[in-house]
Amino acid sequence: MAIRDILHHPDERLRTRAKTVSKYDDKLETLVADMFETMYAAPGIGLAATQIDVHLRVMVVDCGKQDPYPLHFINPELTLLEGTEEMEEGCLSVPGIFETVSRAETIKVRAFDQYGIQFEMEADGLLAVCIQHEIEHLEGKLFVDKLSNFKQKRIIKKLSKLNT
Repeated sequence: MAIRDILHHPDERLRTRAKTVSKYDDKLETLVADMFETMYAAPGIGLAATQIDVHLRVMVVDCGKQDPYPLHFINPELTLLEGTEEMEEGCLSVPGIFETVSRAETIKVRAFDQYGIQFEMEADGLLAVCIQHEIEHLEGKLFVDKLSNFKQKRIIKKLSKLNT
């Protein structure tokens, strides 16, 4: 296992749409393990492969006490979005920035595990928000895209100061 570097906004590689995983092999298993290690070291509660410059539809989530175990999703698809909920979000690729974002309150997601076994689950609360957030990364989107242009410019300015 290895801790990978996390890309930071406005890095254009974060805008890459991830490709469907077609091989369930040792490389995929290593990627999932590395992603968990990277997420925990950051520390965070979710990580998409796009954030570590691997453009495959793979994501990991661990919301702690809300869920009994860490979750990983290969080729995730949202099959149900219900209600609306606003929650403050942050992102490992947008360090130090937290903003309120509106998302579906309840979701259903269909995905595969690292061995190619398909599953479906429902989620709400923090887990639903986290899953939606990570799936957007796989589409090349960031939570800051949901904010006003003014806020987006302010965030980029703040991040550029942090990186100098």
